[in-house]
Amino acid sequence: MSATTQSRTRLGGKLRAYFALTKPRVIELLLISTVPTMILAQEGIPPLWLIAATLFGGALSAGSANAFNCYIDQDIDKLMGRTQSRPLVTGELSSREALAFAWAIGIISVVFFAVVVNLLSALLALLAILFYVFVYTLGLKRRTPQNIVWGGAAGAMPALIGWAAVTSELSLSAWVLFLIIFLWTPPHYWPLSIRYQEEYKTAGVPMLPVVAKNMVVARQIILYSWAYLAATLLLIPVAGMGLVYSTVAIVSGGWFMLEAYKLFRESKQAVVSNPMRLFHGSITHLTILFLAIAVDPLLTF
Repeated sequence: MSATTQSRTRLGGKLRAYFALTKPRVIELLLISTVPTMILAQEGIPPLWLIAATLFGGALSAGSANAFNCYIDQDIDKLMGRTQSRPLVTGELSSREALAFAWAIGIISVVFFAVVVNLLSALLALLAILFYVFVYTLGLKRRTPQNIVWGGAAGAMPALIGWAAVTSELSLSAWVLFLIIFLWTPPHYWPLSIRYQEEYKTAGVPMLPVVAKNMVVARQIILYSWAYLAATLLLIPVAGMGLVYSTVAIVSGGWFMLEAYKLFRESKQAVVSNPMRLFHGSITHLTILFLAIAVDPLLTF
């Protein structure tokens, strides 16, 4: 292999490592809510340049928060099977490289929002990064089993950012969208925590399934699922949603509750056989719901 080829291979490896540091699957999930929110705020299709700019800035800000998270949590990431392939654990990136990258894309995202989109979206992007890093990662994650509940606020920020990008303000509809994602987070993440509770225990992270019995966790999932369903229905009168969204919210919400109750029934056993069913199902449900949010204004107005 020539020196040039080796150099390209190393460069490609570095770029892939930096990309992995941003947790692209998490970013993809966060951005699911952005475009539908913008369409609802616009009551139609926003300018394509604005959609592209908001997605770009949002990906950078989410990537920055995730990179900071990887930097801070590298000590526990190496103890958990599901995180042992992250770049800081494998040595593909140094701590210094990761920290510099997190700062760089975070600053770029905030400046980009301020210059290209608007100041409110920039402030919200900055708040999302700070909240995820200082409140969730440094403040809550290793101290309380309620960590993911309040950490969900950071994951709900793209809805506010998308709304602000279009309207330069935050209406009640924007806050209901925020509430939907905030309440979705616990029933989405706790099944994953059940699946990997032994790894979280080894790493010393007090996720709810680590400190409580599965039945207690499942009961909390039921409660949050009902609250989540209520929030999805609240959007109908607040945002004036039409038949498409209303039908999808009711039907898919009923399916989501059935899945949550299935997990609750399984929790009565010593080992929950398939908690990941609800984890993956929650992603599908949120995607369907926000797709309906995007389609509904196009057919209503």
